[in-house]
Parts: sequence; structure tokens; C-alpha cells
Amino acid sequence: MLFLTLYEIVGYLISILVTVVIVQFVLSLLISFNVVNMHNDFVAAIWRAVNAILEPILRPIRRIMPATGQIDLSPMVLIIALTIVQIVLKNLAMAYG
Repeated sequence: MLFLTLYEIVGYLISILVTVVIVQFVLSLLISFNVVNMHNDFVAAIWRAVNAILEPILRPIRRIMPATGQIDLSPMVLIIALTIVQIVLKNLAMAYG
């Protein structure tokens, strides 16, 4: 029962974090193609908030990964790692719950 509860809680947190990664990706594309402007206070606030959440998590991944030029693959690595954690917790919950 404990592992099932832990799996559900961590699953929700992982879903939220993956959503924030996707928001950062989409927003970075919109900013780079000048669809939205960073001079807009709302856009700038969202951008700062998303980066404040993700930067402490992505920084260690970026240090480990090799340089790939202009392409930042650390968000994809984060999503894959979070998915692996979710799978492991699901299997633990099924085995012990």
C-alpha cells in the first residue's frame, strides 16, 4: 500500500514536471521565432518561472552531457529519466502493493 501511494504521488509530480519541460520547449520556440516577445511582462514572468523550476534540475544533466552545439538535449534526457523512475516505482508498487 505504501509503494502504491508513493507511486501515485511521484507520478503526479513527474507529470507536472514533464508538462513544465514541454512548456519551456514550446515557449523557447515561440520566443526564438518572434511569435511572442520577451518585452511582454506576462511572457517574461512565465519564462523566468519555468527556468527557475527547471534550471537546478537541468544544470547537472548539461554538465554530464557532451556539447551538441545549438541543440540542448538535456530536457529530453530529463523526460527519459523521469519516465524510467516512474516505471521502476510502478513495478515496485505492483510487486509490494
